[in-house]
Amino acid sequence: MLHKHRSRVVTSGPTRAPHRAFLRATGMDDHSLEQSFVGIVSTTGDNTPCSMSLAPQADHARLGVAEGGGVPISFSTISVSDGTSMNHAGMRMSLVSRETIADSVELMVRGHAYDGLVGFAGCDKTLPGIMMGMVRTNVPSVFVYGGSMLPGFDAETGQDSTILTTIEAVGRYQSGTISLDQLRGIECSSSPTAGACPGQFTANTMAMVGETLGLSLLGSSMTPAVYSSRLALARRAGRQVMSILSTGGPLPRDLVTRKSLENACAVVAATGGSTNAALHIPAIANEAGIRFTLEDVGRVFERTPLIANLQPGGLYLARDLDRIGGTPVVLKSLLKGGFLHGDTLTIEGNTLAEALEHFPDPDNKIVFPCSQALHPTGGVVVLKGNLCPDGALLKIAGLKSLQFTGTARVFENEESCMKAVSTQAYQDGDVLVIRNEGPMGGPGMREMLSVTAAIYGQGKGEKVALLTDGRFSGATRGMCIGYASPEAAMGGAIGLIQNGDTIHIDAATRSLNLHISDEELALRRANKPTLERAPLAGVLEKYAKLVGPANEGATTHSGNLDWPYDPAEGEE
Repeated sequence: MLHKHRSRVVTSGPTRAPHRAFLRATGMDDHSLEQSFVGIVSTTGDNTPCSMSLAPQADHARLGVAEGGGVPISFSTISVSDGTSMNHAGMRMSLVSRETIADSVELMVRGHAYDGLVGFAGCDKTLPGIMMGMVRTNVPSVFVYGGSMLPGFDAETGQDSTILTTIEAVGRYQSGTISLDQLRGIECSSSPTAGACPGQFTANTMAMVGETLGLSLLGSSMTPAVYSSRLALARRAGRQVMSILSTGGPLPRDLVTRKSLENACAVVAATGGSTNAALHIPAIANEAGIRFTLEDVGRVFERTPLIANLQPGGLYLARDLDRIGGTPVVLKSLLKGGFLHGDTLTIEGNTLAEALEHFPDPDNKIVFPCSQALHPTGGVVVLKGNLCPDGALLKIAGLKSLQFTGTARVFENEESCMKAVSTQAYQDGDVLVIRNEGPMGGPGMREMLSVTAAIYGQGKGEKVALLTDGRFSGATRGMCIGYASPEAAMGGAIGLIQNGDTIHIDAATRSLNLHISDEELALRRANKPTLERAPLAGVLEKYAKLVGPANEGATTHSGNLDWPYDPAEGEE
């Protein structure tokens, strides 16, 4: 049941005179104190281009809330930029920040008894973090993605460039393909505006997930950050949250259901989206009290065709998809192909099938009908075998071969592997194994984009493979397998691999195996030495004690929070 005015516990009755006095100091008057209180949360900041466009959008959401008769109350929370934290110890903070963001939303909404919420985010972990907070508190909510940046221009090739162009250019420089001056030219031209990375990397993938779950307005996610139409979208989101307050729904947990979660997995697979979605979708499900694991994600990936030609596996960017109608074009194609549940709800209360009637059909260039799919199964697959009984993830979009057999080269952390890659101290046929980088073992589950991009830039993208219990960026491409579960720190077999072992990867049969006997594996487990590690303190110590396995979303609490309604003074 929706209690439309949780804020009455703060504003109603004689004993709340001190509370009202405090609120009057913020500029409220008698009229304001009678209205719904709606939090406007954003991860705005100058630390990353992903978040720099959020403040003006959040300000326009305030106008929409006011137009709808509510009182907007702005607050902010953190963002950790994957762009500048990668390839050093700072990346341990990225996934941890997702939990901090969700916790921040809960603390603010419950602490102040807000009646509704409009949330803005623009980066890899900020999107799921805000959505998790919305589902956890289950107040009337609208999620708004801040939008992606416009691409740069590569003068050498005459084509669009993105941050991935620069990251892979490092590998080209290391292999002598380009000069230092050419590298600098790429660096200075690849990211020309505010906004998130423009390919189908984690931010855009999770923005599509938000739309598909029903937490965002349909058609909103692919509009670039610098387009003025984003301000109108933000105002509309403010009005929409007031409409939900007026009608009583749909609430976040009405929207996040097993069917809508399967739909979200389908849109990830259909677009060759980020493997990180398989970490974030189960975490969002956990907030709604739904156990939705990597195995559930994999089943949807398995049955869903790849129908969108988006980078990094394809050719086009978010801006291009926006021009032909955005995410709904993908959803409409999936629905017509029978790969989507059309009876899930949108944030406006109608069914997804009803809402999609008003959007364009595929253009056969960026998005295709399911009958003309680019690949019969999704761009991301779940592998299982004696190396990962609980699953591992591989993005197959763009791969030339789905099989690889190679010799293990083991590294105990990302830094040691990056050193070998930077000096090209590896060879064709190697399977580079990076372990002790999972949620608990890292702790923090760092992503390996710098390593994978350097390999690709050196022209070795499918000549070697990479296996880790850490994670990858949505921009990663090549024979790169992550999220191996259980991780080494939880006793996973990835911790038992030795240099020279043979590893076989077969994405066609969804298998990943270490070619040793069960007896040898058991012997290694019995004789495994204890790994020496530096003592932890601070946020990483707390995280390592609480975090669960990657295949269940790497969450830090049991989920399904029950927030009882606290009656106002004099209310029965």
